[in-house]
Amino acid sequence: MNRDWIATARTLSEALPYLQRYAGAVVVVKFGGNAMGDEAAMAEFARDIVLMRQVGVNPVVVHGGGPMINDLLSRLGIRSEFVRGKRVTDKATVEVVEMVLTGLVNKRIVQAIMDEGGRAVGLSGKDDDLMVCEADDPELGFVGKPVEMNVQVLRDLFAAGIIPVVAPVATGMNANETFNVNGDTAAGALAAALKADRLLLLTDVSGVKNSAGEVVTQLTPEEVRAMIADGTISGGMIPKVETALAAVEGGVRAAVILDGRQPNACLLELFTDHGAGSIIRSTEPRVKPRTR
Repeated sequence: MNRDWIATARTLSEALPYLQRYAGAVVVVKFGGNAMGDEAAMAEFARDIVLMRQVGVNPVVVHGGGPMINDLLSRLGIRSEFVRGKRVTDKATVEVVEMVLTGLVNKRIVQAIMDEGGRAVGLSGKDDDLMVCEADDPELGFVGKPVEMNVQVLRDLFAAGIIPVVAPVATGMNANETFNVNGDTAAGALAAALKADRLLLLTDVSGVKNSAGEVVTQLTPEEVRAMIADGTISGGMIPKVETALAAVEGGVRAAVILDGRQPNACLLELFTDHGAGSIIRSTEPRVKPRTR
């Protein structure tokens, strides 16, 4: 037992340079995947977010909710059409999306953070015109692409010690428009607008893999584009790395694609030398080189 206490104390001591490094930093976390449907995983994620806030980090949580949306659409008998593999979001569908994301899912995450002793407020891209969109593809209906970001409301929440939890539902350029926004896209747009220190994209995979199937721990934008061009990065990983690239090019210091199923994934990435997942950045700002 004494050895366990000593190991815990050593871990805290070794984290000191990283705690100092990220004090006052903005970190945008996209939360989604299997962890959202598991109460224990949700509680662990919430605890990590509260710890980040407690040590001086300003976290912003952006979430998805696809499975919950699919479940309610099915129960309501609303059938979905698809164009090139993407769901067409008509008026009936976007109303369901708004109900599920801004209501059920958003408030579950807020409650989980509150249960762990944090302070959290749930909002969507509609609140204070946080995220204004236009149609990404007219054939897809009310699927939005962010074109204007107004993030002062998030800075006001930081100043009050409150953790923002953002549902990816946005307003449009015209009156009474509502758009569904891909969660990764929304997180990347918010991170760029805030000039965040980190964008953490939690997924159900361990990171970006090379042709040998090994996770690549550090990547530059040029390396990512080369891996897309030669087919090493393919399928569902392409939109994630494209979100990461857009965020880095928009002023985010670094974006990380990491496995949200791994216990304490966010803490491992921020506060240990080892890190977690695949980090994409143009420069080398770490306190120490990554040893992975």
